[in-house]
Amino acid sequence: MPNLLFLLKKVFSKLSGLMSRSGKAEKTTLLTLCLAAVSLYVFVVLADEVIEGDTQGFDSFVLLAFRDRSNPSDPVGPDWFEGIMRDFTALGSFAVLSAISAMAVGFLVLTRKSHAAWMVVGSLTSGVLASSLLKWAFARPRPDLALHATAVYTQSFPSGHAMLSAIVYLTLGSLLARTQTEVRVKIYLLAAAAMLTLIVGVSRIYLGVHWPTDVLAGWAGGGAWALLCWLAMLWLQGKGTVEPPGDGPASASNVDS
Repeated sequence: MPNLLFLLKKVFSKLSGLMSRSGKAEKTTLLTLCLAAVSLYVFVVLADEVIEGDTQGFDSFVLLAFRDRSNPSDPVGPDWFEGIMRDFTALGSFAVLSAISAMAVGFLVLTRKSHAAWMVVGSLTSGVLASSLLKWAFARPRPDLALHATAVYTQSFPSGHAMLSAIVYLTLGSLLARTQTEVRVKIYLLAAAAMLTLIVGVSRIYLGVHWPTDVLAGWAGGGAWALLCWLAMLWLQGKGTVEPPGDGPASASNVDS
């Protein structure tokens, strides 16, 4: 542990030095890489703990906290609230996320940002592939402590709903934030994207279809994937391969006026 703390202090010192000598673009890149690295580290730690079976106590405790003690097959709360949670969980389904992504891609194409549109398509497609491969690799069974309140068809770890909602909502939230100049508007858009991702993950636990660590791993993996895709977009924009936020007919009209 002392060696680890020493290493972390040394890394932090190096990063602080780099940040002080870097411009805005370099600082953005460094911060994005750090956040992605932390997210990937959290995913790896959770995966290791799940493989070892060390999370079972925590998973069971949290999952049962959302269930009626006298009848574990029934989630806590009235029936109408369970219906609301089903609606929330649909926000992370492949069909809904695909529809939202398709609308976003259509908007980018109409505003002459076809390369940015392909980046959105690539982030979603690669995220779906990564989520499916991870589920197949870990092959963790779904929770069996309670009846599932919604249909499930795949393995449990990581949560595909949590991972894909993080990828889609955080990516689109970041894209929208880049079109704004006011900091409070940027914060609002990113917070809204994070809130949607949070609601989807919590709904999966409430409905009994995922262990809590499945959702945590989905958030970590999806967050890391979104950050790396976002970093790739910034890099390609810097090279001129992907259109920057100011390009397109809207900006041209603003200049003319």
